[in-house]
Amino acid sequence: MKPFLFAFFLTASLRAAAPLDTFIEQQRPSLIQLYEQLHAHPELSFHEEKTSACMAEEIRKAGFEVTEKVGGFGVVAVLKNGPGRTVLVRTDLDGLPVREIGSVPYASKTKTKDDAGNDVSVMHACGHDMHMTCWIGAARALASSKDQWQGTLVFIAQPAEERGMGALAMLKDGLFQRFPKPDVCLALHCDSSLATGTFGFTSGPATANTDTVDIVVKGIGGHGAMPNLTKDPIVLASQIVLALQTIDSRELHPVEPVVITVGKFIGGTKSNIIPDKVELGLTVRTTSPETRKQVLASIERICRGLGIAAGLPENLLPEISLSGPGTPSLYNDPALTTRVTQVWADAFGKASVIERKPTMAGEDFSRYTMTPEKIPSFLVWLGTVSPEKVERAKANGELLPSLHSPFYRPEPAPSITFGVKAMTLAVLNELNRD
Repeated sequence: MKPFLFAFFLTASLRAAAPLDTFIEQQRPSLIQLYEQLHAHPELSFHEEKTSACMAEEIRKAGFEVTEKVGGFGVVAVLKNGPGRTVLVRTDLDGLPVREIGSVPYASKTKTKDDAGNDVSVMHACGHDMHMTCWIGAARALASSKDQWQGTLVFIAQPAEERGMGALAMLKDGLFQRFPKPDVCLALHCDSSLATGTFGFTSGPATANTDTVDIVVKGIGGHGAMPNLTKDPIVLASQIVLALQTIDSRELHPVEPVVITVGKFIGGTKSNIIPDKVELGLTVRTTSPETRKQVLASIERICRGLGIAAGLPENLLPEISLSGPGTPSLYNDPALTTRVTQVWADAFGKASVIERKPTMAGEDFSRYTMTPEKIPSFLVWLGTVSPEKVERAKANGELLPSLHSPFYRPEPAPSITFGVKAMTLAVLNELNRD
């Protein structure tokens, strides 16, 4: 784009900011109410029936044409306003099996059964309730200002982000074939360490490849007082947990980012009984296809080798399996990232837009740019913590509650205000490009 045209559209976007502020102020009470409703009633991945229906109803009231049950409980909402560019904005729907700890009136008390039949509490511990609220707020703002833009909006509410499978499900269900194909894809995600009024961004590689690895460690059970007559899977599983950490420290280049976390260790029923099975659950994070392949192969080699060393026969060696297809690394298109962050720097001030290092977290928003069309995408991190809490934590050397923590909750009013405004300005700027 020519410099003077970019300046023209940037000025137009900033002119839109003043009435946008008024609009957001008017909408804020209903958006806070929506946020509290969503926070209090989370649903697990691929079970987002009521959440999906709520999003469909809200965005339909804003004037969008809505299609439900795309890729499960996915929602696709389209608003056409003449010829022009097409911009996709994604939110995610699902909560996590976390028991919320807190005393706010809208704290989640939801309990349900997971896919394995276990009784679990559910919480929006990753901020998806805030994502949905900002998504609805931006949809309302854009629908009410059709005189300021031309083109097509495609707002999608995606299931099962926490399991890394929702984006793939929507794509397989014809997202880019049944609905207008976007020129760019945008999304925001809560950040648990940034102050409200600030945004974190990474240009280029931004998140990690993620894989879930399940390991069944077998053994020969027996009496806890007679271990010589058994093959103890708890001891073997413990050795495996420790040995897996040598993959990063001893098998890979020292600067290659890798995370191997054992988040599940289940085995045994009584203190004096050696069980015949232990279950391990791993999350594995890497940043390149080559490293991913090497790490997964090393996990299998270590498990098998330690099983042989423990004297297990072939039929009792550990079983290793991948759960799901995994989530590929997210790549934020540099040109798109520069355009959007420049708009925000002008609207909120340069100090509000903070460049940050890539994270080892996973995000299946990455899949929307990995189709044959290679659609440019950008995901931003929205500050959700009060500035006072951030400063106090820094001064006292304390850790703030992280995403997926039972204590994490965004500050509703300022997070909504900045999230809605930021996404609306970003979409306006992309729609008004040549």
